[in-house]
Amino acid sequence: MKTNENNLIMTIDATGESFGRVASRAAAHLRGKNSPTFERYKLPQTKVKIVNATQIKITGQKTTDKFYVRYSGYPSGLRHEAFGELLKRRGYGEVFRLAIKRMLPDNKLRDSILKNLTVTD
Repeated sequence: MKTNENNLIMTIDATGESFGRVASRAAAHLRGKNSPTFERYKLPQTKVKIVNATQIKITGQKTTDKFYVRYSGYPSGLRHEAFGELLKRRGYGEVFRLAIKRMLPDNKLRDSILKNLTVTD
């Protein structure tokens, strides 16, 4: 982990680290929980950059057993997609974005907070 002199850009190196641990650390920093000026109703100015995302450690049978489910609201609109399929189709950036999005609170700030996330391969 590195920060710049303004403590506004947090860089997380994902080389050899577990997927969930990197995502949870990024979510905490994006939310501003590590800042002494944390207030839950204010948009934090911290930006998080995850580098070497392709070198994460995926443990167990996550590529086949973990599913992402969404529902369109229409009859027979329930869609399932495995972790491995999503990884092939959209890449590591989308997988990290979805994991971090689901770790953030479901409120008006979530979309604004996610704009501060950058994932590079």
